[in-house]
Amino acid sequence: MPTKTLAPLTFDVHPSVAMIQKWVVELPQKTGRTLDEWADHVRKQKFATTKDKREWLKTECGHGTNTAWWIAEYSENSATWDADPETYLKSAVGYFDEMFLKGKEWQRPIAETVIAFVRTLGDDVKVCPCKTIVPFYRKRVFAELKPATKTRLELSFALGDFAEEPPLKRNPRANDKDRLRHTIDLATPKDFGAAAKKYLKLAYKLG
Repeated sequence: MPTKTLAPLTFDVHPSVAMIQKWVVELPQKTGRTLDEWADHVRKQKFATTKDKREWLKTECGHGTNTAWWIAEYSENSATWDADPETYLKSAVGYFDEMFLKGKEWQRPIAETVIAFVRTLGDDVKVCPCKTIVPFYRKRVFAELKPATKTRLELSFALGDFAEEPPLKRNPRANDKDRLRHTIDLATPKDFGAAAKKYLKLAYKLG
């Protein structure tokens, strides 16, 4: 039988990009300085570490934790966030490629199959890779892929208080406040079967 060919991967702009854009636009009105002006102001202080910059921005300048992190990173040209959609989409391809190296190459076809299925759930699905995870969004994140180890992918779901039943189990990294509290291990292509698809559909509906 011929091998089924998956559609080329496409990604969507991460919701955080719009949030950062809004923050950059509003920063001068709220603080009296643009992002570049804040970065220049920080550079003039000659701090020894990034942590020192963040603490100074919080204690002396009155910034919140997130703003202090963002300005400190920006001042060092090491920002892990992005306010430009096109730049993010280019980075997303690299994030995805790098996730499946160093012994995890076998996981990539499984991940691509999962993504192809997620795309069928609705036109409002967004696939937004980060450096170590691939979250799936609707209004909020409803599921996530993580190449956890060289032997397994984790497919996690936002299912609320849904009862755990094999193969569904508790996400070992989640607490009661986290959305993604359930997970299924994908150690082989067969593990992405009827149960995993059922929970993805349910998580999408709940999302």
